[in-house]
Amino acid sequence: MLIVHHLNNSRSQRILWLLEELEIEYEIKHYERDPETNRAPAELKAVHQLGKSPVIEDGDLIVAETGAIIVYILDKYGSGKLRPEKGTQDYVDYVHFLHFAEGSAMLPLLLSLYTGFLGDAAAPIQPMIVAEIKGILDYCEYQLISSDYFAGDELTGADIQMIFPLEAAKARGRLIGYEACNEYVNKIHARPAYLRALEKGGNYAYDPKT
Repeated sequence: MLIVHHLNNSRSQRILWLLEELEIEYEIKHYERDPETNRAPAELKAVHQLGKSPVIEDGDLIVAETGAIIVYILDKYGSGKLRPEKGTQDYVDYVHFLHFAEGSAMLPLLLSLYTGFLGDAAAPIQPMIVAEIKGILDYCEYQLISSDYFAGDELTGADIQMIFPLEAAKARGRLIGYEACNEYVNKIHARPAYLRALEKGGNYAYDPKT
């Protein structure tokens, strides 16, 4: 059985959602953030050297990084679900947004979060960060006006990836004026599989019920 090493209030919530969408049996091993540092506990390093979540175990295999986990699970257990047909534009978009979520979208959001602790010292780079975030959200809005989901009109693994940066942006008030992005987040939050994953995952900052 698949084991998900799940850190509370983290990106690993997406893997629980993926498994609920596929209706796959799995086990969760829960980890709690350090109350002082808000970092993952040292116990996760016994699972994977990086000491981060998500990590999954599948027999003797250990897979880390959300995008890699999504690809692995869909390859082995997806039976063609949540992945467009190869050779189509939807498939190209699927691969693109699988990487875009962490490769491009999260960077300026994290920079905004981290530099927020620096106060006036971060002022010189704030305009650049704001402009980068706007560019990312403009791009997401355009994509979601063009199609129901990030890789066409059906839910795919790309959406499993993309919900987190949009949830983070919405929680910080950055989706004001982005109608398609807001509708998308609300649509995902209403999915039964997403709600089941929340119940199993525990505390999550972007829980739509909070």
